[in-house]
Formats: sequence, structure tokens, C-alpha cells
Amino acid sequence: MTIREFKMPDVGEGLTEAEILKWYVQPGDTVTDGQVVCEVETAKAAVELPIPFDGTVHELCFPEGTTVDVGQVIISVNVGGGAPPPRRPR
Repeated sequence: MTIREFKMPDVGEGLTEAEILKWYVQPGDTVTDGQVVCEVETAKAAVELPIPFDGTVHELCFPEGTTVDVGQVIISVNVGGGAPPPRRPR
């Protein structure tokens, strides 16, 4: 399993934090590069954040309604496939 972390980007001009308004994915969901995973709100605007890689959501690091500093990890994604599913008997 290879986990990649996606950090809160600087979505405004020099703003240092944003509130997570809504998650569009949950742990176990498959995501693709460019897919919107959440909506955040800064002092200036609400913005949808796309994930920059493919994989399976491993963890949402903050619940909706949490204010997060720029640079903090907000979601982790398994990009390595991890352990294969159990094989079914034939």
C-alpha cells in the first residue's frame, strides 16, 4: 500500500486557512486525478478542490465544519493498490 497525502492548498491570495464545507468522497471511494473531493470556504469564496492523483480514499483527516490551515493534510489516498482482495474459491 502506498499512501499519498493531499494538503490544503493556498486557495486565495495569501489566505492562511479554509473551512471544509462538504466532503464529496468517503474512505473506500475510488478517486481520479482532477475529481473534486471537497468544497472549502475561505474569507473570500467557496472553492471546490480536485485531487491531483488516482487511488482509493484512505482517510478524511478533518470533519466538515473544521477550519484547516494551509499546508495541513486533509485527505490521504492509497495510490499503490494495497493488498489484493481475497481470492474466491472456484
